[in-house]
Amino acid sequence: MEKLSLQEIISAVHGSYGYPADVEISDISTDTRTIKPGSLFIALKGENFDGHNFAAKAMELGAEAVVTERPVEGARCMIVDSTARALLDIAGYYRSKFDVKVVGVTGSVGKTTTKDMIALVVAQKYKTLKTQGNHNNEIGMPQTLFGLDSSYEAAVIEMGMSHQGEISRMSMSCQPDVAVITNIGISHIENLGTQENILKAKLEILDGAAYDAPLILCRDDKLLAGVQLHSDRKVYYYSVSKKDCDVYASGVKTVDNSITFTINYEGGKIAAQINCLGEHNVKNALAAFCVGLALDIPPEDIVKGIAQFKPEGLRQNVTVIDGVTYIVDCYNAAPDSMKASLSVLSQAQADGKRICVLGDMLELGKNSKTYHRNVGEYVAASKADLLYCFGEDSKCYIEGAEKKGFAKENCRHFESRDDLAAALKEVIAKGDAVLFKGSRGMKLEEVFNALTK
Repeated sequence: MEKLSLQEIISAVHGSYGYPADVEISDISTDTRTIKPGSLFIALKGENFDGHNFAAKAMELGAEAVVTERPVEGARCMIVDSTARALLDIAGYYRSKFDVKVVGVTGSVGKTTTKDMIALVVAQKYKTLKTQGNHNNEIGMPQTLFGLDSSYEAAVIEMGMSHQGEISRMSMSCQPDVAVITNIGISHIENLGTQENILKAKLEILDGAAYDAPLILCRDDKLLAGVQLHSDRKVYYYSVSKKDCDVYASGVKTVDNSITFTINYEGGKIAAQINCLGEHNVKNALAAFCVGLALDIPPEDIVKGIAQFKPEGLRQNVTVIDGVTYIVDCYNAAPDSMKASLSVLSQAQADGKRICVLGDMLELGKNSKTYHRNVGEYVAASKADLLYCFGEDSKCYIEGAEKKGFAKENCRHFESRDDLAAALKEVIAKGDAVLFKGSRGMKLEEVFNALTK
């Protein structure tokens, strides 16, 4: 982060500060563990914490001032109406100081993978900052913006949400020059009620964008395909099946643990490859290609960037250990992402069995059991040989699979991760492919670790 004067920050947040403001701030912190001399501490509040309780401690650790919603004894307080809003306002002001091209990315499924692919594409032409990990909320996103300095030429910013208004506030802060929406699923439908409301929340990404900022959408998503915009902004549509789009894929082939395909666009066609499996990842690559076109990056450089992508961490990470192919996708789960992971399992190289290890999908509301049964039907239509489940609602996977003809003797439900790991040790053999997929709270990576430690 480059230094800001405290007076600039006071103006940006419309704060009240009764102390000398002729000092420089070199760091913005919401956590006293990261405070250092020259920091500004922002006292955020949540359901289970209140940063105001640590304001005096921040001063002791070297903070120049603290941003609060009320006076705190022992602290030089800049008083604002909302510290959460202040964090976004400071980040927005800081972002405006730099002449960078910002790409905003959101969607129900695949936004992190798409963000990573886009960043690799944009980096072919510009020095690029990107959201690290899953820091895509109203606290993490500003911290990404504070990573900008005058050496950067572009930034790729991921925006997630669980309620209406969150993406709007983040968009107003990061001011995207290009906006991408990957799809509209049912994640967080418990909070938003309907997919139509989820669509409205995702379209908030345009709230902070210029009137002519390009919008990139997947036409294979029925809700995005019907989006009506009341502006002249350029919309890039991409698809893996519809040839009337700006960008579409053809000749999709699986080769080992990668996919080759042809990208067709207005100026011609070009061969591409991604080092991962699943049709959904082809769509993610097409979104990245559209961003490259919007930023005038040569197609040859765009596909070079796409080819550099490799899944990491708990997101569809494919690894081979002792002759067994493991697909670890334990970061989050919803019906669309479940279906995508099952397609990866079906495409993975396997001379032996394909084993599906599924945990509950969380935060799906009153229709959760129905969604789990539907995923069970996907299992029956896939190439899976065994279905092992963990979690209360995961019993419905088995109901859905058996309804569509999946053999009952090939399904098992477990009450603990330890029992699940023990059973898997008995059946996994060299040449098998094993998928671990569930919501983050199910911690299926612990089962994978127990098998491979």
